[in-house]
Amino acid sequence: MPKVLISDKMSPLAAEIFTARGIEVDVNTGLEPDGLKAIIAGYDGLAVRSATKATAEIIEAADNLKVIGRAGIGVDNIDLAAATARGAVVMNTPFGNSITTAEHAIALMASLVRQIPLADRSTRAGKWEKSRFMGMELCKKELGIIGCGNIGAIVATLALGLKMRVIAYDPYLSPERANNLGVERVALDELLQRADIITLHVPLTDETRGIIDGDALAKTKPGVHIVNCARGGLVVEADLKAAIESGHVAGAALDVFETEPARDNPLFELDQVIATPHLGASTDEAQENVARQVAEQMSDYLLTGGVTNAVNTPSVAAEDMQKLAPYMKLAEQLGSFAGQVTESGLVGATIEYEGAAAGLNCQPLTAIILQGLLAPLLDSVNVVNAPLIAKERGIDVREVKRDQAEDYQTFIRLTIATERQQRTIAGTLFGGDKPRIVEIKGIKIEAELSPHMLYFTNEDKPGLIGGMGQILGDAGLNIATFHLGRAEAGGDAIGLVSIDSDANEQVLNRLRALACIVQVKALRF
Repeated sequence: MPKVLISDKMSPLAAEIFTARGIEVDVNTGLEPDGLKAIIAGYDGLAVRSATKATAEIIEAADNLKVIGRAGIGVDNIDLAAATARGAVVMNTPFGNSITTAEHAIALMASLVRQIPLADRSTRAGKWEKSRFMGMELCKKELGIIGCGNIGAIVATLALGLKMRVIAYDPYLSPERANNLGVERVALDELLQRADIITLHVPLTDETRGIIDGDALAKTKPGVHIVNCARGGLVVEADLKAAIESGHVAGAALDVFETEPARDNPLFELDQVIATPHLGASTDEAQENVARQVAEQMSDYLLTGGVTNAVNTPSVAAEDMQKLAPYMKLAEQLGSFAGQVTESGLVGATIEYEGAAAGLNCQPLTAIILQGLLAPLLDSVNVVNAPLIAKERGIDVREVKRDQAEDYQTFIRLTIATERQQRTIAGTLFGGDKPRIVEIKGIKIEAELSPHMLYFTNEDKPGLIGGMGQILGDAGLNIATFHLGRAEAGGDAIGLVSIDSDANEQVLNRLRALACIVQVKALRF
């Protein structure tokens, strides 16, 4: 039974779902790093929000860890590189709190331009300062959205409902998507120069850290307002404070800070700043949504292998697993076959998907092929870290897709390049779900792989089958199937023999001694 640790406070619904799905779950919140490190080895999954820091040191201690689930969007509290190297899938829940966070951004924006918190404090103090709190309308103002993904797109929709003009900077926003949303795509510098209000909705990465710094603020128009409900590290707080104090920035509304909990922040001294304690996802609806989603996603992965909303490996929804399952088996066999017969350093791998296979989500299949290819050569390789390991070792991995397959409805060919040679192996599905090897080294052959196989290359001469049968019979090894292929009569030939148990090295040496044999390898699947 898989075992999951919930290390941060979240809706009890998460634990209920794990238990209902047959997964053992422990809820242990508020752990210090050393405490988490001491127990993490006993768990297959770790469910967190933002308090737990899944550092490289903790992940290194997690011997059985297969998945980390973040009940929320940001994963900057998880060391993705360490998780990937460990082979653990990292998942988030990008949709569970999108509406809540977008609504909070709009609420902060309206509060900021109408100075509502400051006016509230003044009124409660017995003052009636109508002339002091002269606000600004949102209608017809230009809102600049940095990051137009799930949350940014909802903010855009809400802002358009307020009759605002919306411009957006997002390198991944297509013209079609922008047109459908009703926003104008612009470069970052143009957004900074044009926007009356700037709101941030991007993850915290090396590229986005400090995206609003002194240089960026200097490009903004006087009187600009800044809203940040994403991540604190996006804004350089010292630069923002200086820009507010100079009068260039009219004010800022911040839900997130460079250091959290933010108990003593210099920005708190400024009346022009509205601060909330990371409330973007703090509604009952959002907390139940992300708890449900993270538990369901982690359960699917631990029980069926379904991958949803992964940030470090291709996602495969649980409902798609049935369609991909036979292809995954074929991909595993192709990679494993190539890996077991490879005897020199790998340089490149090209995977060709043809026919029906080309219409699939091929990223998981490529990862499975690489896992099979590398596993005979390296320890601790799985579908999560195999692409990374291939990249680190300088293996050039390429995918090719063709809508039509020459001889089959669906077809996958793996070509590997080593320091000494190039080798191909290809397969298809018979009957829709039965993997078959149909080509090795360019030679046609039809074979179903079994747990114990012998692969051999030979000169196409009489007597091979009798000689092999005699040797295997003498060793008490029963032949289940025998498959042969040749390039031409009397030329290069190959064979795959399925036997009921392993052939030892003595048997292999006797087979290699046959006059027409070039190579013999024992394979296991």
